Amino acid sequence: MSILRPFLSRIIRQGRLTVVAPDGAREEFGRPAPGFPEVTIRFTSRRGMRRILLDPRLGAAETFMDGEMELVEGDIMELVGLIRMNAPWDRGAKLLDKTWLARRAEWVKTRIGSINRQRRARANVKHHYDIGNTLYRLFLDDDMQYSCAWWPRPDMTLEEAQAAKKAHIAAKLALASGQRVLDIGCGWGGMAITLAKLEKVEVLGITLSDEQLALARQRAEAAGVADRVTFELIDYRDLAAREAGRFDRIVSVGMFEHVGAPNFETFFRAVANLMTADGVLLLHTIGRFGGPGSTDAFTRKYIFPGGYIPALSETLAASEKSRLIVTDVETLRLHYALTLRQWYARTLAHEAEIAAMMGDRFFRMWCFYLAGATSAFESGGMGNYQIQFARSRHALPLTRGYMVEAEGDYAAR
Repeated sequence: MSILRPFLSRIIRQGRLTVVAPDGAREEFGRPAPGFPEVTIRFTSRRGMRRILLDPRLGAAETFMDGEMELVEGDIMELVGLIRMNAPWDRGAKLLDKTWLARRAEWVKTRIGSINRQRRARANVKHHYDIGNTLYRLFLDDDMQYSCAWWPRPDMTLEEAQAAKKAHIAAKLALASGQRVLDIGCGWGGMAITLAKLEKVEVLGITLSDEQLALARQRAEAAGVADRVTFELIDYRDLAAREAGRFDRIVSVGMFEHVGAPNFETFFRAVANLMTADGVLLLHTIGRFGGPGSTDAFTRKYIFPGGYIPALSETLAASEKSRLIVTDVETLRLHYALTLRQWYARTLAHEAEIAAMMGDRFFRMWCFYLAGATSAFESGGMGNYQIQFARSRHALPLTRGYMVEAEGDYAAR
């Protein structure tokens, strides 16, 4: 009997997982079921099997990354999906039964690791975003939007869905000619440039990534909007001390996940200080369903050090301290899963280039990251929130009709 049998027999009930041990022995777990994948994995060493038993999440990732676990039938997306589908969050299922002490230890590690003072925040950004723009060009859309797309139709291309996302967000900002807009965590500049094209606004995009900054500036020049769109390498906290009350509109897409729970109140205080009296903020962030939690060890170590996915409750509670009014909340449930599957397919299509550039271990790590994220949005406890805030209750129209009208106009363009 495999050392993994007690563990896997508790998890895999539907779908079929076949495990081939280093000596060729085979064991099957689960039973075929509609919609559930059938996957076969082979271990090249017993050490790999022990790593998973000792630390199922991080151990599985590193065993796959190191080539000690190979996919014979199916791929890593199907394997991770099979496991997560057998323990869906919305049915109260748990992937792993951890003791209170283990859960508390993960919580403490997450909180300490996400304190994210300025120097640490810069280092964390460099870890993920300064590994080279070439990698991101290979799997993102043409505009290099590295966040959840918006899929009003399932048959859209990734490029269309990302353009729709930008129109969706722009409509919620209630833009008007002459406004000053701040984009916190501007990425490679796509959102800032788009806003300037949609309306005659001035946009400042800020980032902590040297790679993103250089390309964003080039793209603004190429788009002919460099006179109204500028980019700066600066922490939002430092900007708040310098530019109090300057911005009519603030947008932040996919950056709040890097703030860290200990800094949530600091973030909203900075935003409130940066806004005019009639200012509006649109915050687009990954969020966890249910209450606060912790960041898994694989993500902390390899993907987003210092990162933390917030619960809606703790996000809103932190904003209340700065007297920001929540004027609209939208929950995007499966939109990121659709986006991630597109990124995963493009990553696989460019395996040779990525492996040559970053190495085979990195390629497998990246695939595991995208597969795990996809399963978290399809069956786990993750979704996306778009939260609109205002400083004044009079800052926006009383009904949402203005959003619908503006989004139709922007999408048509």
